[in-house]
Amino acid sequence: MATTIPAQAALDRAATALAAGELVAIPTETVYGLAADATSGEAVARIFEAKGRPRFNPLIAHVDGFAMAERIGRFDPLSRRLAERFWPGPLTLVLPLVPGSPVHPLVTAGLDTVAIRMPRGFASGLIARLGRPLAAPSANSSGKVSCTTAEAVEADLGQRIGLIVDGGATPVGLESTILKVEAGRPVLLRPGGVTVEEIEDFLGVRVARSSGGAIQAPGMLASHYAPAAPVRLDVEEVRDGEALLAFGAIRAAHADRAPAILNLSETGDLREAAANLFSHLQALDRANARAIAVEPVPRHGLGEAINDRLARAAAPRDKPLAEN
Repeated sequence: MATTIPAQAALDRAATALAAGELVAIPTETVYGLAADATSGEAVARIFEAKGRPRFNPLIAHVDGFAMAERIGRFDPLSRRLAERFWPGPLTLVLPLVPGSPVHPLVTAGLDTVAIRMPRGFASGLIARLGRPLAAPSANSSGKVSCTTAEAVEADLGQRIGLIVDGGATPVGLESTILKVEAGRPVLLRPGGVTVEEIEDFLGVRVARSSGGAIQAPGMLASHYAPAAPVRLDVEEVRDGEALLAFGAIRAAHADRAPAILNLSETGDLREAAANLFSHLQALDRANARAIAVEPVPRHGLGEAINDRLARAAAPRDKPLAEN
C-alpha cells in the first residue's frame, strides 16, 4: 500500500526514494506522473512493470532547466524558440539525442530521439533536488484513464508503488502537447495542454499533423486513456444503460435514460472540460453502466486534445498503432 504525503512536505522524501531507484507518483500541471530516475535502467524498468506498459512505447524525460535539457537532446533553432516560449509548461519536444546522453535507452525505446519537457511546480523542484532528469509517464495502468488526483493514483497503482505525493487536482488535466521539428517545420505528434493555435500564432507558420506510422513519442497508441466500459462518441441519443459524459447546456436525446451524468463544462468552457475529462471518465466508469456515451465536443483549441483522448478511449482495444 502506497504512502501519500502532501506536496509541501514531500520534497526530501521523494528525492531520497528516487535516488534509491524507487518509483514516486508526483503531481504535475498536466496529470500525475509515475516518476523514476531517467538515468537508471533498473528504475525505468520499474515504471514499465508497475504500469504494464509496452517497452516499445517511449517515455518523456522531464528536466528542470535548459542546462539539463541540452545534456540530453540537441535543439534546432525552431525547437529552441518553442522551448523558450512555452517552457516551463505542457509542451514536449522530440529532439535528436545528444551523443553520450545520460538518459537510459529504455526511456527512448531505443530511438535516436528523446522527448523532453520542463514542468512547473513540485516536479521542477524535485528534479532540481535530485539533480537528474525524471522519466514520468502518467501514473496509471497502461492504456487506462490518466489520473488527475492523488486519490485516483491510489485507486489504480496504490498496491504497486510506495509513495504518492498529493498536490491536489492537476490544473491542466490533459497530458502535454508533443511536437517534433522535421525539415524545418513543426509536426504535431500528440495534441495536449498547449493548443495548436497558440503555437501557430507564436511561430507564424502552420503546424503539420503526423501522418501516423511508427511510434515516435508517448500517447501515440490507438487504444489509450481507456475506461473499462466501452465509449461511444458524438452521440445524439443516449441508449438504455449508457452513462452520459455531457458537454455544454444542451443534452442529447433521452439523456434521462442514463444511470449517471457528468458534464465536462456546463458553460462550454474547453479549459474546464480538459481539466475534468479524466476524472469524469473515471467516475462514470464506476457507475456500472454498460457503456459511456459522449456528447460532441468542439474540435478547436483544447477541443482537439480532448477529442484525441476520447478517440483513443473509444478505439478497439487490440488496435496497435495510431493514425493521426
